[in-house]
Order: sequence, then structure tokens, then C-alpha cells
Amino acid sequence: MALIVDDIVLAPIKFPVWVSRKLAESAEQEKTDDSRIYEDLLELQMRYELGEIADEEFEKQETRLMEKLEEIRKYKEED
Repeated sequence: MALIVDDIVLAPIKFPVWVSRKLAESAEQEKTDDSRIYEDLLELQMRYELGEIADEEFEKQETRLMEKLEEIRKYKEED
């Protein structure tokens, strides 16, 4: 019985902590998810091959995406 009362009394404190942990986990997962960048690279390559973007724009975007991949790789190595 005491555990139920403790849970009810502490709920206003526990819930924000739980939400904060979930948000931190979600941010961490998003920060280390490189699959979206690979998808962007494939899309960029297709747009380039179809002539939708010029050489200069392709190189600019490709460089930006590759830098993001490098940042993720370094971040994962630090963990």
C-alpha cells in the first residue's frame, strides 16, 4: 500500500524526469543516425544524374553531407 501512495505522491516529480530521459534518448538517436544522410546522398546523386542540379551545387551539397557523416563517425568513436 505504501508503494502505491509513494507513486501517487511522487508522480509529479517522476514524470518530468521520465520525459526528459526519453527526449535525451531521442536526441541521441537522431544525432547518431546516419541512415538519413545516406538516403540524402542517394537522392542527391540521382538528381545530379538526371541533370536537375549543376556540378557546383552537387559538390557543395555532397561536401556538406559527407561532413555530417564524418561528425557522426567521430561522435560514435568518442562513446
